[in-house]
Amino acid sequence: MTVLIAGGGTGGHLMPALAIAAALRRARPQERVVLVGATRGVEAALLPTRDIPFHLLSAEPLYRRQWWKNFRWPFLALGLLREVDRVFDLEKPSLVIGTGGYVSGPVLWRAARRGIPTAIQEQNAFPGFATRRLAGRVKEIWLGVPEARAHLRPGAQTVVLETGNPIAAPDPLRRSEALGRFGLDESLPVLLVTGGSQGALALNQAVAGWLEAGGAAGVRVLWAAGRGTYDQFRRLHHPPAVQVFDFLDPIADAYAVADLALSRAGMMTIAELCAWGIPALLVPLPTAAADHQTPNARVLAAAGAGIYLPQKDLTPARLGALVAELFAAPERLRRMRDAALQRARPDAADRIVDRIGVLSG
Repeated sequence: MTVLIAGGGTGGHLMPALAIAAALRRARPQERVVLVGATRGVEAALLPTRDIPFHLLSAEPLYRRQWWKNFRWPFLALGLLREVDRVFDLEKPSLVIGTGGYVSGPVLWRAARRGIPTAIQEQNAFPGFATRRLAGRVKEIWLGVPEARAHLRPGAQTVVLETGNPIAAPDPLRRSEALGRFGLDESLPVLLVTGGSQGALALNQAVAGWLEAGGAAGVRVLWAAGRGTYDQFRRLHHPPAVQVFDFLDPIADAYAVADLALSRAGMMTIAELCAWGIPALLVPLPTAAADHQTPNARVLAAAGAGIYLPQKDLTPARLGALVAELFAAPERLRRMRDAALQRARPDAADRIVDRIGVLSG
């Protein structure tokens, strides 16, 4: 049997596709797993480095700001669907899974039209465009968080399940080695700052202002500034108190030692923070598609596992006040940690593999 997984454009859609593929190959090595992405997505650079078959299609996103570019879509769609058909004819998939992104929708739609069983893995609290449009056509929808269900109109035969978002399960034994990697001890609390692989300029500017004002006394900071903005902030690297990285790999080492995180509100990052039991200050990306990160942050805040902090309110002074307030209240941090762990689904990938077994018979 061949399982085809379509998703990408951004890491938030590619990472769950890779996590599902890895779990499926471990559990059912007899199955062939093939990934499908876009030539202009992050997968174009990443997939060639992985030992997994893949196809890249000439898909484009729906443009929200440069809306006039969408007039090309009827012409682009014809060519794209021919590409999808060629992939289907070559691979002959028994099951097609979509994890979001602009390549996922056309692949799932075509699979459903051809009578191939389909499933969607939806990461966010407010489902993406493809999930909302295709909810009535697919066999199953696997939710990262239960709050997404209220925004869907599934078909009469569609099964909707809360599986959680597929991530690498945390390893508690990692902490000791990670403390050594960063030159840390148990005496001071650790703040992790991460804005994704390219960085988040607004987060980085607030952290820089806080540090330059001397606000981080008594705190250790692990700061993934991102490859796009690292050069602007590397001057603040003063280990072990403040450690600035362009990219933290593996980030699990930072999760293992963090007591609090300042982060964007992508749901895959949130899933990892919850799995590790890390309270979070969540600053949604205002320009994210359909502002989908804001519902993610609100959901975690409502659960008591995080604090929703709009970017317009993120200043060095506000950041410093929140960090000081939380580190001065260990009981509050403990409650936030417990709430995060309650939301965690570290076995999500295994649950999804179980459903793949059901769908494939």
